[in-house]
Amino acid sequence: MADDGHLLVRHRRPTPAGDYEATLAQVVDLVTVLEAAHGAMCRVGIGHPGAASPATGLIKNANSTCLLGHDLKTDLQSRLGREVRLANDADCFALSETVDGAAMGASPVFGVILGTGVGGGVVVDGKLLHGPNAIAGEWGHNPLPGLTVDEQPGPACYCGRRGCIETFLSGPGLAADHLRALPTERFPGHGPSDRSTVPPTAAQVASLAAAGDEDARASLSRYEHRLARALASVINIIDPEVIVLGGGLSKIAGLYKNVPRLWPPFVFSDQVVTRLRPPAHGDAGGVRGAAWLWPA
Repeated sequence: MADDGHLLVRHRRPTPAGDYEATLAQVVDLVTVLEAAHGAMCRVGIGHPGAASPATGLIKNANSTCLLGHDLKTDLQSRLGREVRLANDADCFALSETVDGAAMGASPVFGVILGTGVGGGVVVDGKLLHGPNAIAGEWGHNPLPGLTVDEQPGPACYCGRRGCIETFLSGPGLAADHLRALPTERFPGHGPSDRSTVPPTAAQVASLAAAGDEDARASLSRYEHRLARALASVINIIDPEVIVLGGGLSKIAGLYKNVPRLWPPFVFSDQVVTRLRPPAHGDAGGVRGAAWLWPA
């Protein structure tokens, strides 16, 4: 990416699943390919799940578990022979949308990732907020606020707790909630114990809801109410001017109308002027934000 935000070259490859060394090799090869296409040596910014521990430099809190316990920054710098700048992928998304995206000129900004996991990043006056524990914006592993009787104790989370925001608001969380709520008659030949043999996806739930499927509409309505409660807790803490949604679920158009309509009762204010916006850069926000880790 050029210093003015103009995209120069783009190349995409899948991340090797569960293999740290293969992941490093893939990144190095990508840099080589991109530099060959651009015709010059480039600065390297990386967005990744989790965070580097301020105490050890090792990756923590990553749902890409092969990264856990590794010094990703040092290992990449050693292989590439240059300084590398890294940040959490949700932080990169938030930075991109603040610099020249849906939240340009706003402060504070909360950037949300609603995908296979749930993450967040905070930008204040154009600068990322990391925090002394390197977890600023990590709302996905807070408990979902205002759990109803039907929601308690909440689904189990990989972090070891139950009822985390991520277990409700991630793509797999929406799909699992829809599956649990479907009436038995929707599963001919399948009992309640083996419904997982016919799992939906979050995208399928959204498509069914748009087509008028009542069960999918009910699932999406529950999702919107939970997102409103969860974002209201963020508004109460950092009072963002703009919240930008990213990740696969950010493509659900109804969220931008319905969620702000639902969050006022949970916000400690007589009015809520925070704006909820879709991403300006689509799924490119994270990689663009990684580039913006190098200021012009």
